Amino acid sequence: MTASAHAETAASRPAALRLSAMAQFRTALALVSRDVAVLLHNPFAFVIRTAMQPALFSFVFAYVFPRIGFGIGGGARSGSSGFGNVLLPGLMASTLMFQGIQAVALPLVQEFSFSKEIEDRVMAPVPTWAVAVSKIVSGAVQGCLAAALVVPAVWIATGRAINPDWSHPLTLSSIVILGALAGASLGLLMGTIVSPKSINLLFALLILPLTLLGCVYYPWSALHPLRWLQIAVLFNPVVYMSEGLRASLAPQFGHISLWAVYGLLIGGLIVMTIAGEQMFKRRVIS
Repeated sequence: MTASAHAETAASRPAALRLSAMAQFRTALALVSRDVAVLLHNPFAFVIRTAMQPALFSFVFAYVFPRIGFGIGGGARSGSSGFGNVLLPGLMASTLMFQGIQAVALPLVQEFSFSKEIEDRVMAPVPTWAVAVSKIVSGAVQGCLAAALVVPAVWIATGRAINPDWSHPLTLSSIVILGALAGASLGLLMGTIVSPKSINLLFALLILPLTLLGCVYYPWSALHPLRWLQIAVLFNPVVYMSEGLRASLAPQFGHISLWAVYGLLIGGLIVMTIAGEQMFKRRVIS
């Protein structure tokens, strides 16, 4: 940030503190509304970007493979549609994480390094932490929309073979919201510490391991023969999103205790939000 922008920001902080809490809330809500409006301006691109990957994975693993004689998805317990039921919660979880990072981290890297749009945001009459939180909320909104799009995408790609259990709406909605917030908070943290030159490494060193080792394509209990790996993946937040969504949509396959799912998601969300907000503040006032 330039020296003049820094001075203006510092001068605006007392004004922000004089505003009522409701006025600050409305200002932060306006920042979120702006991001959502930009998203809805081109909904087709958002739908394609969000639905293409889960649809292709579902088509190949849950539709093509069982019909050409490969064993994926064709076990005695599950059948060809059973693997689709395992896959749906996992793909929703990976979408929540990926969308949070894509909607928050990538724009932040660009704003800090090229467009400098972030300077306009921090001029808003709200505390710096409110600007950071508005980024998380707008990313979470996009994550929830993206997760909802996964359901019809997988349903169509598998030839309408999936039959998710919709009898746990509170568990489903709460895990989706927590997962979207966790993904967006991780995106805020990554967006404030990753340089433009290292953005490609973000996907190679973070996104791929989080997805492939996030119990997206298999239940956590299936890793029992590889006990060391079953324990190691417990450090992956996507595991708890996948297992929490599997508990609501496909409980017949077993899942990690919901106490652990909620505890780890809430704890991770708090830690990543605080760390991301501190790093965000450090970047905008430097």
